[in-house]
Amino acid sequence: MILLWKRNSLKFAIALNIGMHNLREGSDLSSPWKNWLDRWFYWLLAAGILVNATGLLLPILEPDGALYATISKNMVLSGDYINLKVQGYDWLDKPHFPFWITAFSFKIFGINSFAYKFPGFLFWLAGAYYTYALTKKLYNKQTARLSVLIYLSVEHLIISNNDVRAEPYLTGLIIAATYYYYRTYRENKWIYILPGSFLLGMATMTKGIFIPAMVFSGFITEWVIKKNWSEFLKLRWWLAILLVIVFIIPELYCLYIQFDLHPEKIVFGRTQVSGIRFFFWDSQFGRFFNTGPIKGKGDLFFYLHTILWAFLPWSVFVLLFVFSKLRKINQPHHASTDYICSGIFVTGFIVFSLSRFQLPHYINILYPFLSIMVAHYIISLNDPVYKKILVYAQNILCLLLFIASATLIIIFGLPHVLIVITVLLMIAIMLYRFFPGNNLENIIGRSFASVLAVNLLLNSLFYPELFKYQSGNAAASFLKKNEHPGTIYTISEISSEYAFEFYSPQPVYQLNRSDLNYLKDSVLVFTPKNELDTLRKDGFTINEIHSFPHFHISQLTGTFINNHTRDRVVDSVTLATIYPGK
Repeated sequence: MILLWKRNSLKFAIALNIGMHNLREGSDLSSPWKNWLDRWFYWLLAAGILVNATGLLLPILEPDGALYATISKNMVLSGDYINLKVQGYDWLDKPHFPFWITAFSFKIFGINSFAYKFPGFLFWLAGAYYTYALTKKLYNKQTARLSVLIYLSVEHLIISNNDVRAEPYLTGLIIAATYYYYRTYRENKWIYILPGSFLLGMATMTKGIFIPAMVFSGFITEWVIKKNWSEFLKLRWWLAILLVIVFIIPELYCLYIQFDLHPEKIVFGRTQVSGIRFFFWDSQFGRFFNTGPIKGKGDLFFYLHTILWAFLPWSVFVLLFVFSKLRKINQPHHASTDYICSGIFVTGFIVFSLSRFQLPHYINILYPFLSIMVAHYIISLNDPVYKKILVYAQNILCLLLFIASATLIIIFGLPHVLIVITVLLMIAIMLYRFFPGNNLENIIGRSFASVLAVNLLLNSLFYPELFKYQSGNAAASFLKKNEHPGTIYTISEISSEYAFEFYSPQPVYQLNRSDLNYLKDSVLVFTPKNELDTLRKDGFTINEIHSFPHFHISQLTGTFINNHTRDRVVDSVTLATIYPGK
């Protein structure tokens, strides 16, 4: 099955691009898209950026975001920018680049949520710019504008500007590197090799060596389909690869200093761990083949159903786009068709689908390329049947988004329910007032505005209530307010509350459960309440200072969302002083 999939991937890349000739500036001047975009583009652009920016005002979500923020915090406090550490232990999973950028932001803005998220937001914003720039080079200004609007409103990209991990960095870096390599390829200007390779090197120091392979796969797809074999022999591409290797030397140096020079360190439960080997093999191929220290359970169709919700509100456009291209899979391709975006997307999608380690946000980095392809499909769509399908589907989707929002408000028990629902209803009415009728342009406008309205509701009302159940934030705030002195511990077998460590004004370290048997003095701990009950039975004297409700809010369940059943699944995490046992 895998071999068959790989064999057909090149044919599928061709299908994605059949009929996608370059629309030149002169050909779209009479298009209704020009008038519509001239009227609405800058308003929608500003709205899209502002709604995405509301994620900057929220706390950092556990577990990954808080973990990465804590690593960068430790960098700043220790002055050590080589060794990645968590609670005093060596940490080997992700490369250094986003931690360096975040640490730099902490130096400027202080150690806080905004300073952690802001660099990722800037890289995401750069992704919007380079999506526009690449689309304009590939097609024209109107397609470029539409591609940016799609990019700004992709649901999972909006979520990632709240739950910031490595993906916003990668999203901006990869599309930017592709843009400069494209200019090298099309304009035959060697100067663009330098910024392209620099940006690709930074992306490699964010995620690993699969990233340059994915970018180059787009160009290889283009050359193979068009039988442009001479490109493989051109010195500039080999120079690009060499430059990427040069630009990742800082990462290799840090890994060598922290791990390869110290084979005695215990990492992943064993010694003799090479950081450089992990970077080149275990972190990428190890996860792909499930042979590395970090394992997963892959599902061949995981990203097929992920993209249906993650690429909202444009999922129906993707389905029709793919269906229409598959129908033309055996038709000859046009000489001017570009296969770079489809090559990158198809290659990345297949690699991630075949991988044994899968998370929804992994394919965020492919969405700029999918936005470009979908934008061109929409601009050039003339089939009345497909247009009718899109009109019905998007109208139903917009209605469902507002119904789902109102339902969430009621079930979760948000304050001022009637006022919020009234505002939602007014927004829905305004959208139909600003974007009336069922022409495709206004359908796009309603879809764009609907998803922004829903996410504005989530970021301004829902998430602030949700974060009340992320106990680490509240506990750290309590400590700061009450000025508790000294070191604080978490019990490693029980709690890994990285948000608590990040927001805590005091140092936080792990304490093994067995270490409590050898206490000489009292210690301040942050641990689940039921663990304290167990310790009491073991003879320890415990003074509970304050308890905080806790739920892993990055993994919501229906029981938690329902205000009437929430207490069944909410735990209690406690700040307490533990005294030596008898």
